[in-house]
Amino acid sequence: MSSALIIDDNRETADSLGQMLKFLGVAAYSAYGPRAAMIALRDFTPDIIFLDINMPGVDGFEVMAYFRRMPQLREVPVVVVTSDDQPETKNKARQTGALLVIIKPATLHAVERVLKLTNLL
Repeated sequence: MSSALIIDDNRETADSLGQMLKFLGVAAYSAYGPRAAMIALRDFTPDIIFLDINMPGVDGFEVMAYFRRMPQLREVPVVVVTSDDQPETKNKARQTGALLVIIKPATLHAVERVLKLTNLL
């Protein structure tokens, strides 16, 4: 079974995405904020990461830079899930190493499309 890590400081958003992933047959784990994510990623290598950008303290771009320095996470696909629909944010996400950007709220169709694109479904 494939696994996903959801990194979002909003529990409701993370849990909703987790339910969609579980419905699609992917084991979903949530880290409710950047620090929890950094701790989780030390011991866990998911098949895919869904990452919020706008979080207090350390933003998603900094989190992505952190785990891109970790050899076991360099090739893990990252999908940015954000409410920021600005072209600059989407471009920065891709330049930082995100595979795709999904605008919140994530839909089951969008999540399914990502999983098919990454061969996890």
